[in-house]
Amino acid sequence: MNRKTLVLPAVVGLLAPVLAACGGSDDGGDAIVVGTTDQFIASKDNPAPLDPAIGYEAGVWNLLRQTVQTLTHIPRGGGEPVPEAAESCTFTDMENESYRCTLRDGLTFADGTPVTPEDVKYSIQRVLDIKDESGPSALFANIDTIETKGEKEIVFHLSTPDATFPYKLATPPAGIVQKDKYGAKTPRDGFQIDGSGPYTMKPEVKDDRIVKVVFTKNPKYKGDLKIRNNKVELNLFPDADAMGKALDDKKIDMMTRTMSPEQAQDLLAEPKEGIKLTEMPGLAISYMAFNTEDPAVEDKAVRQAVAQVIDRGAIANKVYGSTAEPLYSLIPSGITSHTNSFFNKYGEPSVAGAARTLEKAGINTPVKFTLHYTTDHYGPATKAEYETLAKQLNASKLFDVDVKGTPWDKYRPAQKKGEYAVFGMGWFPDFPDPDTYIAPFLDEGNFLNSPYKSTEAQKTLIPQSRREADRSAASPAFEKLQDIVATDVPVLPVWQGKQYVASLDELTGVEWAVNSSADLQLWELARGAV
Repeated sequence: MNRKTLVLPAVVGLLAPVLAACGGSDDGGDAIVVGTTDQFIASKDNPAPLDPAIGYEAGVWNLLRQTVQTLTHIPRGGGEPVPEAAESCTFTDMENESYRCTLRDGLTFADGTPVTPEDVKYSIQRVLDIKDESGPSALFANIDTIETKGEKEIVFHLSTPDATFPYKLATPPAGIVQKDKYGAKTPRDGFQIDGSGPYTMKPEVKDDRIVKVVFTKNPKYKGDLKIRNNKVELNLFPDADAMGKALDDKKIDMMTRTMSPEQAQDLLAEPKEGIKLTEMPGLAISYMAFNTEDPAVEDKAVRQAVAQVIDRGAIANKVYGSTAEPLYSLIPSGITSHTNSFFNKYGEPSVAGAARTLEKAGINTPVKFTLHYTTDHYGPATKAEYETLAKQLNASKLFDVDVKGTPWDKYRPAQKKGEYAVFGMGWFPDFPDPDTYIAPFLDEGNFLNSPYKSTEAQKTLIPQSRREADRSAASPAFEKLQDIVATDVPVLPVWQGKQYVASLDELTGVEWAVNSSADLQLWELARGAV
């Protein structure tokens, strides 16, 4: 579900909203009500879903961003990070290995407890110490030591150069938490989040599941954000249809993730009175992933044959319409260093080509496996997407594929344990930089817990790319990395999405409330005329 001392030229324009800002003023009236289909469940496998050291999903990060504060943040419209809890941050060496921040004066947690450099050090160190197997600790794996100086300064000494580090400090895992509420080496169970961010939060829970979250403006907040409302309620819906009906009935002011493709296309074709549809750039991607140690797909030729058979254009057009486009690389279009690596290697879909690949490798056909997907995490079109993928593979006669859907609270733990040979996932970038589309999949301690390894990627190309403060200079390394993915196919990109948000006409700030990385920024919302 991003850093450095530069502006990303290919990304800055992309991050700017499609619509011009319409402004808005502080709202002292009723709460603004926002709908989402994200689900937050505490279970035996995941008792601490909202701990910054554990949660590594777009929905979880959207709750954390409203409540915990980070040293830096990405400003409106994108670009390089700017100070948030800090009053200043900068690299102090030419190698991008020492990063110093100075905290703002008078910074406190919501309960009035002062925020100190020791709190910052504690917060990030606990992410590293807890080191959840599918959590975000890999973001900070190259921190060597964290040094505090006096009452305001903190210095991060890195073991390797990393021009992306300021962006990593803008992510929720770098959120500053209190020692008395978050254990040093143990996750915080349950659904409460506390911090020094723009809002305090109160979750309403039923049967170990959040049904609503009330965000109230934090009067003690000191930072770079302008908060344009006093209260926001986030209501959770079981599906997009229920969320859409609530908007039609004016029970919510805005619906965010995840609107269905049909809802967006219907509103594009026939706008509804009193409801506006806002289109925003999107950097989310969908992909298939492989357990490269599973007998069904451990041979690279099988994965390459899958890549040769699938028709991304048909999936994007038939399932998602105008809300998605085919994707031929882990790095999506609009991000610096994007190349169409899969198309360059395999060209148009070809059953004959896939058959030759399997025959050359001595693979007996049809190759049998189950394609797993989650039923309730990425939106209502997910089922149709993976059924379409299976039909394409089965129609080739080279594969015998079953499809199985599982709720996210069971799906993710099973995937982490390696129970699925082939499975579908989505990815929302940690920050708008090519690194966030490569390192989480190829570096050590990767997000998927994948057994796949590329020594060239881990030891040479990823470190090489992070040395470049000018991110365009890192393009040769990222081009090679994309080629490695296309050749070895540990993951298989399918589509890149657009974002749509539907809201009542009276709501302002909508175009800024969700950025291209799918980050929810509730502080931008307000009611009334400009």
